[in-house]
Amino acid sequence: MTSKEIVIRAVKFQGPERIAHDLPEPWGTDFFTFHSADIIDPGWKPKIEGEDEWGCVWEKLPSDKTMGQVKIHPLNSYEKLDSYPFPDYNNPERYKRVKQRIKENTDNKFVLASIPLSFIHRLEYLRGHIEAWTDPYEHPDELSRLLDILADIAITAIRNLAKFGVNGIISADDWGLQDRPMVSPEIFRKFFKPHYKRVYRIAHELGMLTFLHSCGHIMELLDGLIEAELDVIQMDQQENMGVKNLADRFGGRICFWCPVDIQHTMVNGTLEDIRTYAKNLIDSFGKFNGGFISKWYPSPEAVGHSKERIDAMAKAFISFQTCLS
Repeated sequence: MTSKEIVIRAVKFQGPERIAHDLPEPWGTDFFTFHSADIIDPGWKPKIEGEDEWGCVWEKLPSDKTMGQVKIHPLNSYEKLDSYPFPDYNNPERYKRVKQRIKENTDNKFVLASIPLSFIHRLEYLRGHIEAWTDPYEHPDELSRLLDILADIAITAIRNLAKFGVNGIISADDWGLQDRPMVSPEIFRKFFKPHYKRVYRIAHELGMLTFLHSCGHIMELLDGLIEAELDVIQMDQQENMGVKNLADRFGGRICFWCPVDIQHTMVNGTLEDIRTYAKNLIDSFGKFNGGFISKWYPSPEAVGHSKERIDAMAKAFISFQTCLS
């Protein structure tokens, strides 16, 4: 099987010959990835330092290893919505780099493209943190309208990316605190699930699989995401929910794309703990004729992962990758 076939079979529970993986060199990856920077408008120029093309202005400390935070929120009032200049994702100039780079996929890997779909994060960046979390209660109609626009933008990107043979789309929304979701399942289902479903349905109609990165404790939201036609949950934390709990409730219904838990075992466990945890992920999530993809955390310095620990994890994933039960 090619890398692309292995990923597709893992996601669709169709019996891949081994565990699909996304690991650092020398272990390699089954993915050929396009990041958000690959589809940025080449003609766009920031008006002030730190501005992104949505008009959000970011700042970070010189020693900060994270992306920083937004200090200017351009949609801090819904009175600005009618005149707000949303980025144009129908501009063909955005996709020239995709057209050029797709030729580099000579190993027939699974082509995964990041899309501008980030409901809660983009909402926070545009509106402000407090506003984003109170909008469902104070501005429900305006919020629904804004989410419609954000979904339309994502769909526009998907339709353009489909022209180049992209196999899957991915976005990021961190919905969880350490011990519970940041939003109630009721609010999630009322405001966010319908917009995810509209985007994911279009992706499926165009032959793409759907991936979402979401950290934290999101167990109570996973049913809604599955109903919204999400195929793959990219989850860097599992210990706060329990691998067995996740497998018992959602195994065989959604594919898990995970490293060894980045906050606990990868930081505090022994090398043997890491190897054991890696095998448990395969045994728990990958036993449904597929259903698991192994991963590493690509910013190890931000979470304190040493090379020794990363090597132990990657070696374990590779050595156990044929353990499909």
